Amino acid sequence: MDSYFNPGGIFLLRRGLIVLVLWAYMLLDGGSFPRIRAAEPWFENALVGMEVGPTGAQFVEGKPASEYVSIFDGRDIVRRCAAANAEYLVIWVRDGEFTLHESSILPKPMGLGQRDVLREAVEEGQRIGLPIIVYFQLQYPAFELRRHPEWKIRQADGKPIDYLVCFNSPYRDHVKTILAEVLSYGVDGFHLDMVDQGFGPPTGCWCDHCQELYKNQFGGAMPEGVHWNSRDWDQMLRFRYQTSDRFKKNLTDYIKQMDPDVTVDFNYHGNPPFSWEVGQTPVRHANHGDFVTGEAGLWSFGALTASFNAAWYRAVTPGKPFQVAVQRGVRMYHDQTTRPLNDMRWELFTLLAHGAFVTMIDKVAYHGWLDPVAYERIGELFGEAQAKRSHFGQAPIEEVGIYFSVRTRDWIGRDQAARYFQSVQGAHKTCVYEHHGFGFLFDESITIEKLRNFPMVWLPNAGILTEHEVRLFRQYVMSGGNLLITGQAGQYDSFGQPLKESMLSRLIGAKLTRGLEGKDPWIQFGAEGKPVEIPASTDPPEAQGRATSLISNGIRKNWPFLIEGPASVYEPTGATTVGTLFNSHRIALPNPDAYNKEWPLSANQAVGPGVLINTVGEGKVVTFAGSPDFAVAGEHHVVEARKLLSNAIRFLVPQSRVTVTAPANVEAVVTDDPEQRILRVHLIAYNATPQTTPAKNRPFVLPGLIEDTPLYRATIEFREPIKNAVADDSKTRLEVGRDRVDLLIENIHEVIQCHY
Repeated sequence: MDSYFNPGGIFLLRRGLIVLVLWAYMLLDGGSFPRIRAAEPWFENALVGMEVGPTGAQFVEGKPASEYVSIFDGRDIVRRCAAANAEYLVIWVRDGEFTLHESSILPKPMGLGQRDVLREAVEEGQRIGLPIIVYFQLQYPAFELRRHPEWKIRQADGKPIDYLVCFNSPYRDHVKTILAEVLSYGVDGFHLDMVDQGFGPPTGCWCDHCQELYKNQFGGAMPEGVHWNSRDWDQMLRFRYQTSDRFKKNLTDYIKQMDPDVTVDFNYHGNPPFSWEVGQTPVRHANHGDFVTGEAGLWSFGALTASFNAAWYRAVTPGKPFQVAVQRGVRMYHDQTTRPLNDMRWELFTLLAHGAFVTMIDKVAYHGWLDPVAYERIGELFGEAQAKRSHFGQAPIEEVGIYFSVRTRDWIGRDQAARYFQSVQGAHKTCVYEHHGFGFLFDESITIEKLRNFPMVWLPNAGILTEHEVRLFRQYVMSGGNLLITGQAGQYDSFGQPLKESMLSRLIGAKLTRGLEGKDPWIQFGAEGKPVEIPASTDPPEAQGRATSLISNGIRKNWPFLIEGPASVYEPTGATTVGTLFNSHRIALPNPDAYNKEWPLSANQAVGPGVLINTVGEGKVVTFAGSPDFAVAGEHHVVEARKLLSNAIRFLVPQSRVTVTAPANVEAVVTDDPEQRILRVHLIAYNATPQTTPAKNRPFVLPGLIEDTPLYRATIEFREPIKNAVADDSKTRLEVGRDRVDLLIENIHEVIQCHY
């Protein structure tokens, strides 16, 4: 083991003496630390920066590796990042096997010899004025777990999970000791990656430390494994969330006590596709440290993740800056490929348009080589972003509030949270494809004021709703808000058990007859007849006809189409009905689950209304008996499901302040600067090349790379007249009218400034 360490004793002694002198000064000076303070934290006006780290330590497994990071040089990295227009640098220091600073606790890669990468980076960063933030890995501490197996997370049967560490173990104090070493270098911040308790089975932790803490808090033993039918599991979930909360808060407080100017951020995983296994909830675990940091990851989460995550992080930390990490590689963090410039431009400007500041990750080659082509492209990318700086950071115009229920995630999604996530992601996908401004709302932090920020709120299959939430929704609608309800929202109790009646029945204007068996319902418009006994609507015929026309606009009549997902059969008690819901031929099978389980069957019998429209006070409620949002994000989606949802949005919000018409592969982000009286319309085109089936994991196909600049037309219409409109790109052709702008654009990212 000793051969893994480099001496560095003189340096550590010198640092130790400096720290002692500084602390003595602090005491004599009444408690203030003699640090040169910046006018404001480095992240307040940050736009783009770099994270640079090696790849390969996880494959070394503690064995000698003379080539690993042998030319990874802190000074060179700082200079290269500064030349690439980076405004800060997150430098890799501590991973699961090694650290890249002089430590009395952790080994340094033997390939570094006597060098100290962190010292090199800090000294060069201070020389040129580039903030240095330390990448510090918390999870998967392989080096420590080999020496302290008692720190491993344990399953309910006592078996360890060898790669996971328990955050209730003495590991926390061990981490603090390393943080103290790194703090002595005069760094500007820490990026702590990450506080996760696992991303799926096997599940922990039932170690002695956890069992003792649990007993002290709840007065009894832990449940014997994952038991969703037990109220004890509700306590266990609370305990898991508190574990993450406590660990993050403890480290943040420790760093801030040592130096209040050093920033702290954690890699956050309270958003889909992550669920209860990780030990984080959306709002609670985003609000540790100075700001939230998340990841996009086209190769892992899909192209829509960029806008989904940016809007999510904004919503869970309102009023705070938020960071999103992307990467220059094509496939994953540990490859050394380099994406085309246009591919990176699409992702970066999507995130910036939504208000994020963005960190580009460069996972360098095994020995530490920096790819010159990557830095050339990143320099051009960051230079463009900085030239457009004035266009970012304004407040978005959001007409649709997408509601997320963590209780539904946990107690209906359970071990298959995608069953719930899919409807939420389908709501987002609809808004992006159909160019509706959107934001997120959360059951953890919901208030009537937050609801009223949106002219329309969408409840995508939010199965579990409390009486408090329903009261807020009713208050919101009564005062003029509009509600869109899908699937089986409000039909389960707090532990995921079906209710006899929906919590939302008064708002819907209908009684719940039953949940529809299977997940392959169909909907049809036109010549609906009376397939079931539906009480007549109290609305006048002309109002019913108008509603039918608007909701089914552009959809072929007398044609049933699939809206795969959860569905409900309703009996109206005052709502206007539009369209007809059909079950599938699965209902006629003697053993429905045994036949073709993964594939939908064709439409069979009419079972109830497809859409219900109810007026409540000054607002309206549109309820889909099925889940077109689930279908939009599913594998058997049809375009009509998305168009149906967009029609409902336009019905509920008929006069948007700004209406954008553009191709479905172009995302629109509209922001308002009321002081300058400028509306900015960001148009970002996703223009990937087609792909063939891969060599493995068929038939799953990775997205192609964006190589070429698209050419497309778009239209912007305004509720109130504008004075003029200006394009950022001189090549863009505009025809400006009093309340309309017609555009011909040839760019990945364009910003139209509309003065009003």
